[in-house]
Amino acid sequence: MEELLERLLEECRSYTRLGKLADYIPELSKADINDFGVYLVNSDGKEFYAGDFDKKFTIQSIIKPLLLLMALMDNTTEYVRQYIGVEATGKPFNAIDYSEQLILKEHINPMVNIGAIEMCSMIHGETYEERFDRLLAFTRKLAGNPEIDVDEAVYLSEKRTGNKNRALAYLLKSSGIIDDDVEEILDIYFRACSIRVTCKDLANIGFVLANHGRGKKTGEVLFSGRHARFVNAILTTCGMYDGSGDFAIKVGLPAKSGVGGGIMAVSPTRMGIGIYSPGLDKKGNSLAGIQMLEQLSETLYLSMF
Repeated sequence: MEELLERLLEECRSYTRLGKLADYIPELSKADINDFGVYLVNSDGKEFYAGDFDKKFTIQSIIKPLLLLMALMDNTTEYVRQYIGVEATGKPFNAIDYSEQLILKEHINPMVNIGAIEMCSMIHGETYEERFDRLLAFTRKLAGNPEIDVDEAVYLSEKRTGNKNRALAYLLKSSGIIDDDVEEILDIYFRACSIRVTCKDLANIGFVLANHGRGKKTGEVLFSGRHARFVNAILTTCGMYDGSGDFAIKVGLPAKSGVGGGIMAVSPTRMGIGIYSPGLDKKGNSLAGIQMLEQLSETLYLSMF
């Protein structure tokens, strides 16, 4: 398997320089566009990797399925669906061009920024700090890595330049969808996106989703199979921004990308996959990462379709 990963990595490496770094968050523009790594965790727990699999990068939007999981676990599916839609928007992840005076849940899904900000308000905690601490602990648990932390430089960069997310949050507030302090909720969101991970961490999270909420330890249940199915379904239809349909055709797996260059993919009952390559396509997805997943899916017959 590692020979296969090495070969595919080299075949797709030329795509790394065709992408563009997410320079609208200044700190992300400092990434090395040549970085490229992959990590797989099979259903039997065996692990395979190649390239820059141990390079740290910020999770960015890949935190969104974890925010959704926490919202589901802290509340109920019925409650969450009162406020969050499940249909693909067909718009960029940070879209703000809503035509109506007030936004409705049909305008929101959990994998775009406005939906993720809303989910931050659904995480339980006595304080805003406790809400984030619970999210960080949950991320560490799913990844099996107690050393996961926040990249403070990226967090401050996001907070300083995140005016579009600020506008989305105030739109939620003005529509009566959130009652929380807007800046406090945004602080959770900016910190959440700045959590620092590796390909291995993403592969381990993907493994749990592929394994219906069960961890590697025998009998370890981290969340319910019902929640795993809900999240995997959303990832299939919405996880790759407004490129999700094309990705479903070419790769055929639930997946979530982040503008930091990471992709977490889920092959139900088979494996979790983590990929890192920071050069992005026009939709904000890792260009070389998608090529790698397309080749991997075709070679290993991973597509669900």
